[in-house]
Amino acid sequence: MKRFDVFTLVPEAFDWFIEQHPVSTAIGSGAASISVHNIRDHSWLPHHEVDDSPYGGGPGMVTRVDVVGYALEEVFGMPARRVREGREVFVLAAGGRPFDHRLALELSNSGRDLVLLCGRFEGFDARVEALFASGSISVGPYVLAGGEVAALAVLEAVIRHLPGSLGNQDSVVEESFSEGLEGMVEYPHYTRPREYEGVEVPPVLISGDHGAIARWRRANARRSPWERPVEAPGPTGGVAAGDGGKDVH
Repeated sequence: MKRFDVFTLVPEAFDWFIEQHPVSTAIGSGAASISVHNIRDHSWLPHHEVDDSPYGGGPGMVTRVDVVGYALEEVFGMPARRVREGREVFVLAAGGRPFDHRLALELSNSGRDLVLLCGRFEGFDARVEALFASGSISVGPYVLAGGEVAALAVLEAVIRHLPGSLGNQDSVVEESFSEGLEGMVEYPHYTRPREYEGVEVPPVLISGDHGAIARWRRANARRSPWERPVEAPGPTGGVAAGDGGKDVH
C-alpha cells in the first residue's frame, strides 16, 4: 500500500476528492491510503496561529517553519528533518519542478510514500523546503491562493497508475502521454449519436476494420496538446465521409 499524507490549512478541500474514482477505488482495493492533516491543529500559538508577516516587509502572511516542523513530528513520530529519509516530501510551489506525466509515473513507481505540503497565500517560510522537503512541485506557470488544487492534481495523476486504482488497468496503457502512444496526446473519442448538428463520426470508426481504426487513431494522436487532430470537428462544421480530414464549412 502506498501512503499519501497531505498537510494543509484547508483539509475540507480533500473530502469530496477522496470519495471519487479512481482515488476511492485505490483506497478500497488497499492500493493507497490518504491522510489529510490540518497544520493548524498542531499549532501551540494563541488561537492556533500558523503564520506571520514576512521579514523584510511586503504583503501577505508566511506559514511558519516551526509550526510545520512540529506538525510533521507529531504525525510521523520522528524529528521533522528525518521524515524525508524514507518518503518523498514535496512543497507545492510556483517555482517547483514542473509536474508532468513522467513525474507522475516516477512518484507512482518509486516505492516510497508521498507527503505533500500545501501553503496558502505567500506560502511557506523557505526553510520548510530546505529542511523538510525532497523538493517542490509546480503544476503550471500561474498563481493559486494555495497548494490544495495543485495537490489534488498530483494525487490523482499518481494514484491512477497504482495497480487496483482503475476498473481496467489497461486504460493507462494507451492514453495521453503514455508509452503506448509514444508520449503523444490521445486520439479523439466519439460515441452515439453518429451525427449531431451536421457533424458526423469519422466513418472509419464504425467500419469494423480494426486495422484501419488503429491506423486512424495513430494518425490522430498529437505530439502536443495544442496540435489539432488530423480529423477533428471544425469551429463551424465537421468531418465528412471521404473528405480526407479537411474541415467542412
